[in-house]
Amino acid sequence: QNKSYNRVWIPDAEHVWRSAEILRDFHVGDNVLELLLEDGTHHYPVDPSNTRLPPLRNPDILVGENDLTALSYLHEPAVLHNLKVRFVESRIIYTYCGIILVAVNPYKQLPIYGDAIIHAYSGQNMGDMDPHIFAVAEEAYKQMARNHKNQSIIVSGESGAGKTVSARYTMRYFAVVSKSGSKTKVEDKVLASNPITEAIGNAKTTRNDNSSRFGKYTEISFDKKYQIIGANMRTYLLEKSRVVFQADYERNYHIFYQMCSCAHLPEFKNLRLLSADNFQYTSMGGDITIEGVDDKKDMEETLRTFSLLGLNKDFQSDVFKVLAAILHLGNVEIRNSGDDKSSVPPSDPHLAVFCELLGVRAEGLVRWLCHRRIVLVAETVVKPVPKERAVNARDALAKQIYAHLFDCIINRINTALQAPGKQHAFIGVLDIYGFETFDINSFEQFCINYANEKLQQQFNLHVFKLEQEEYMKEDIPWTLIDFYDNQPVIDLIEAKMGILDLLDEECLFPQGTDQSWLQKLYSYLDANHLFEKPRLSSQAFVVQHFADKVEYQCKGFLEKNRDTLYEELVDILRDSKVIKGRILLQLLFFGYTVDSLWTPYLPRVKPANKQLRTSVGEKFRSSLSLLMETLNATTPHYVRCIKPNDEKLPFEYDSRRVVQQLRACGVLETIRISAQSYPSRWTYIEFYSRYSILMSHQEADLNDKKQTCKNVLQRLIQDTNQYKFGRTKIFFRAGQVAYLEKLRLDRLREACITIQKHVRGWSQRRKYLCMREGWAAVMIQRHWRGYRVRQVYQLVRLASITIQAFTRGWMARKQYRKIYAPANPLFTCQMLKEHKALVLQKYCRAWLARRRFQTMRRLVLNVQLSYRVQQLRKKIEEQVNIFGSFILIIQIVLKNIPGRIAENNTEILREDHEKEMEILKEEIKRLKEERIGLNRKLEEVDQMNSDLQEQVIQLTKHIKIIPELRRDLSSLQNQRNNVDRKMKQHQSFLSLYRHFEEKAEELEEVKRELQSQVEELEEENDHLKRLQQIESEAKSKLRQETSRLTAENMDFEEQLDQKDRLIKKLQTQIKSLETSQKGTDVASKQTSASAVPKDYLGMLEYKREDEPRLIQNIILDLKPKGVVVNVIPGLPAYILFMCVRHADYLNDEAKLKSLMNAIIGGVKNSHHKDLNLLSFWLSNMYLLLNSLKQYSGEEEFMKQSTPRQKKNCLRNFDLSEHRQILSDLAIHIYHRFITVMEKTLTPTIVPGMLEHESLQGISSMKPTGFRKRSNSIYEDLDTYTISSIIQQLSDFHSTMTQHGMEQGLIRQAVKQLFFLVGAITFNNIMLRKDMCSCRKGMQIRCNISYLEEWLKLKDLQGSNAIDTLKPLSQTAWLLQVNKSTDDDAKEISEKCTELNPVQIVKILNSYTPIDDFEKRVTSSFVRKVQSLLQDREGSTHLMLDTGYRFQVTFPFCPSSQALELLQVPSSLRLDFLTKI
Repeated sequence: QNKSYNRVWIPDAEHVWRSAEILRDFHVGDNVLELLLEDGTHHYPVDPSNTRLPPLRNPDILVGENDLTALSYLHEPAVLHNLKVRFVESRIIYTYCGIILVAVNPYKQLPIYGDAIIHAYSGQNMGDMDPHIFAVAEEAYKQMARNHKNQSIIVSGESGAGKTVSARYTMRYFAVVSKSGSKTKVEDKVLASNPITEAIGNAKTTRNDNSSRFGKYTEISFDKKYQIIGANMRTYLLEKSRVVFQADYERNYHIFYQMCSCAHLPEFKNLRLLSADNFQYTSMGGDITIEGVDDKKDMEETLRTFSLLGLNKDFQSDVFKVLAAILHLGNVEIRNSGDDKSSVPPSDPHLAVFCELLGVRAEGLVRWLCHRRIVLVAETVVKPVPKERAVNARDALAKQIYAHLFDCIINRINTALQAPGKQHAFIGVLDIYGFETFDINSFEQFCINYANEKLQQQFNLHVFKLEQEEYMKEDIPWTLIDFYDNQPVIDLIEAKMGILDLLDEECLFPQGTDQSWLQKLYSYLDANHLFEKPRLSSQAFVVQHFADKVEYQCKGFLEKNRDTLYEELVDILRDSKVIKGRILLQLLFFGYTVDSLWTPYLPRVKPANKQLRTSVGEKFRSSLSLLMETLNATTPHYVRCIKPNDEKLPFEYDSRRVVQQLRACGVLETIRISAQSYPSRWTYIEFYSRYSILMSHQEADLNDKKQTCKNVLQRLIQDTNQYKFGRTKIFFRAGQVAYLEKLRLDRLREACITIQKHVRGWSQRRKYLCMREGWAAVMIQRHWRGYRVRQVYQLVRLASITIQAFTRGWMARKQYRKIYAPANPLFTCQMLKEHKALVLQKYCRAWLARRRFQTMRRLVLNVQLSYRVQQLRKKIEEQVNIFGSFILIIQIVLKNIPGRIAENNTEILREDHEKEMEILKEEIKRLKEERIGLNRKLEEVDQMNSDLQEQVIQLTKHIKIIPELRRDLSSLQNQRNNVDRKMKQHQSFLSLYRHFEEKAEELEEVKRELQSQVEELEEENDHLKRLQQIESEAKSKLRQETSRLTAENMDFEEQLDQKDRLIKKLQTQIKSLETSQKGTDVASKQTSASAVPKDYLGMLEYKREDEPRLIQNIILDLKPKGVVVNVIPGLPAYILFMCVRHADYLNDEAKLKSLMNAIIGGVKNSHHKDLNLLSFWLSNMYLLLNSLKQYSGEEEFMKQSTPRQKKNCLRNFDLSEHRQILSDLAIHIYHRFITVMEKTLTPTIVPGMLEHESLQGISSMKPTGFRKRSNSIYEDLDTYTISSIIQQLSDFHSTMTQHGMEQGLIRQAVKQLFFLVGAITFNNIMLRKDMCSCRKGMQIRCNISYLEEWLKLKDLQGSNAIDTLKPLSQTAWLLQVNKSTDDDAKEISEKCTELNPVQIVKILNSYTPIDDFEKRVTSSFVRKVQSLLQDREGSTHLMLDTGYRFQVTFPFCPSSQALELLQVPSSLRLDFLTKI
């Protein structure tokens, strides 16, 4: 085992399982496994005959996964640890376990159930998002719509685990995602049923403040459009005993306390209610309030939901009367009258109130509470009963009244929720009790555990079936998997002569008792190994359930199974005057016949009616069978609720309590079934992405990724039995994924070490070079070396000059001698003398040199001699030591010789001894002589040494003078250097002064040149302005001419295409020419000479009857892809405005109003869901709105208008109201336009921003378990990338630009789209734990940079669109930043300003390392961040509102278009318009 993976789980009494590290390899035959625990070493015993080693622990990288089946080692401790990590450290309450959703109750309100989260899960595949109750609901809804099959969601768990809340959230999800839009508000009614059922069926227990004391199966009906049309509820096993008895610290049903809290209200005055602690039925538990619960407010909610369901006031009044009567009945005092008799005081106030509320006779009620009728064969006897039995009769009556009231309310709710149409499909939500085992278990626990046995059997078969289908779908050989079948336990309970059958049989006997029934169980079931008799009790029996052994106390089984109620009491209620007038109470008791009662004291004859002996157990078994038939006909989805601790503390995890529930709810059975074969399953894409690092270059270059995965796996794992290749997945046996993770980690570690080595080397070299540049030593060395080089240079220069001087002198003298010496005898004599002097000098110098050499030679010889003397002394001492030791050896030998000689030949030995002595004496003599010689040499050496010391003293005196000479020399040299330096500084100052003078002259010249250039540029600028003005005038004329020519060109094209209508067109042109001639005449009279053409006024005339044609042709039939529209996108707006101007010119109010209404109506009907139409008409409405403002005559809109435009303003009408209507219409079109773009863009956002790897190799997939992602398939389909998002944005921008949309409007639309991208991406990160990693943060920041580049490319930086991505950008930064120290926490709190505390904590808790090199965020660090953020104000929502819209504005933008120059192309078929 590698040391990184040698961790195991060992059993522990406190924590169930503890982690330990193996210290020594285990070998076959060892009886002890050495482990290292946190508190020291531990020896784990191992049985050599049955080697069962402790289970291995998964690598840390696999811990905390969304699906428990993604773990490599599947066993109980792995499941327990994974749930703990997710719940305690990551604050995640939901986890998948194959097909099961495990929900751990947090005992705290979490912000994960809002409508935004519902919409985020809507339409998503189950593996794409984090585990959630909404994901299960969406899966059920989707399968119902896709497969046209009914679904069921089974929510189970023990009391306090959160079953009711989970079921409520599933129903709320269906109500939100399937809103029908009808006025009946069926969805609200379905949700409104929950408060009522919780009020009458939930109560406080020691384990749960809102415990459901009944099972409930709610069928939510859907029509063919899969919208809710109704619902129906079925209930199971209401705990009636709670009405008359509550244990300590428990309460009765909530409705009683709600009524008592409102006793002072007028509508409850007639009920004579008291405080809850004054009624026996509500005060037995001693605790009448619940912390944090306001019963009065809950009552208001109950009344509101009664009304919402259509239950009228009379019905509500009847319900409250019956409930109040039950409370007063509990306070009726029954006294002991002696002789097994009992009585009720006639003046009992509660008896009077009970009789008044229900309208019954007090005498009859008192009589039959204290008496019973016994029917014999020949007569009927009335016999009094003791107080105990009278109290039991009173309580039985109260229980039956409440039970039938409960059923009646459920029936009325079902009637209110009844579907008006035909049901197409339904989704059932089963909220039922989980497996229960208490210190004292009775009939209720037996029925509950019986129901769970049936549900567990159905669950096992379903899991087995899914497993088999998975193997067959992937073409994997199917081998029979052994799974636990609990049919024997079910047979023990429900089969003939089983527990229930024997119980019903015993109930038939009038004298039957619990003890007699128990003895029958012992005798009939003793051979069954699942049934046991307790050793220490004779009042109980034990059943081995699938979850655990449960001991049941037999006391009360018969009474609860009989559910006895006397007929006489029912007759009294049936004769009530009040009951006969009330529908509710008729349902309660008129339908309550003798057949439905249990009458135990009848003669022992076979009853004619089989209903007569229907017991509670039999009813429950029948209803349970019906429920199982319903579930088997649907596709089940499982939610297992877990209670993490008994103290109801938030996010506290008690491993012992959790493991009990995991064993009981089937989670571990699912794990066991999965672990038997190939538990780990990866798609080929996941495997390729995760383990591509283990591939060679040749393997990675293959295009077939599936074959590549096969090749790599066959190379890495030699045993082919450890994995199987399916069509789309690879199946692994337990532990193989952990082995692959080890190989991957080793490869990454090697690569990291290599990278770190080179990076550290580069970094250190860089630091060294930076430090080296600033070192003082390096600076000193540099200057010193420069100084020395300069000094040597000066010395060499001086020597060179001297040599040159002497050489030149010598050469000159030599030349002189050649020329003048022969002619001058005096010179020759002089030369001879000089030659002799040179010879003398030569020999003298040679003698002095030899003398100095001899002196140095003697000095060296003396030194060598002293060294050799020292060596000789050492050698002599060594020889002396050797000689002494040798003499000692001889003496020892001589002492031992006499003894040895005595044994041998004495004479021979003596001779040999004498010879040896002689030889030794000679040797000693020789050594003494050598010693004497050496002593002499030592004396000579000492003499020579003394001479040398004297010479050394003399040399030392001479040497002392040398430093003084050197100091003098250095001082002189320093003085010289100082003088040189000062000279050089003076010269440099002079040179700088000259240089500055030269620069000043140059700058003067440059200044003069620049002034001349500035003058030239000013002249050129004036010239360019004149040219620009001329050019703009020419462009305006050219534009006008171009529009005119374009229109004429369109006319010519139409004429060529429609030759058959040539005559008609010519006639139309003649008419238009005549009209235009008239218009020209009018215009010539009204306008003066001007540069603008005088022919037209920019108005179009039409007849009133042609108005529909105008709207039809210019609005309804116009397509934005035509040639004319491409050239002038705003042409429809200009044409419509020119028509408006003409109506204003004519002062025709009716025509103007009709035209404006027609325009608004036409535009409303013209756009639906077409992007091009919406963009086109948004642009035209904006242009029309601006035209109405520009020509309104208001000063603020005329500042940039031309004189001609100012002259053509509207004259007669104020169209400000119509402008407001047009503005509202434009806003509506804008929002429709944004909606269509969002609908197109939304599918690309999550794949492009989160799932696609824009940085290749940065991210790597991890196993997802049973719930695979929707995109995790082998086929390489066309997936969306960041390029897809950018391309879509470019298409939108191109469309808006093509239709001439104003830039301000484009910027607002782009900002809205960027907000959508950021919000959807952010929301997915919040709901996807697999996206919260450092590498994913890098991907997101890269994608944001791409979007920012696109904004720069399109010149849209001014839109502030990038600011809408700040939450996403800060999220990416938060994923990448270090998260360990206090400084990190402070930095996070300071920089994440766009995120609220809830979002920051969610990201930190969801942070998931991709590799072992990353660290999880500790709980202590999260608490630090929370403490720093506790004072931050703002939103507490987890999600961003993707439906948020920024306020759109339409800024005024005047048009430069001259309306009088516009030509109406004949292709628009507007020949009925006449230009004025």
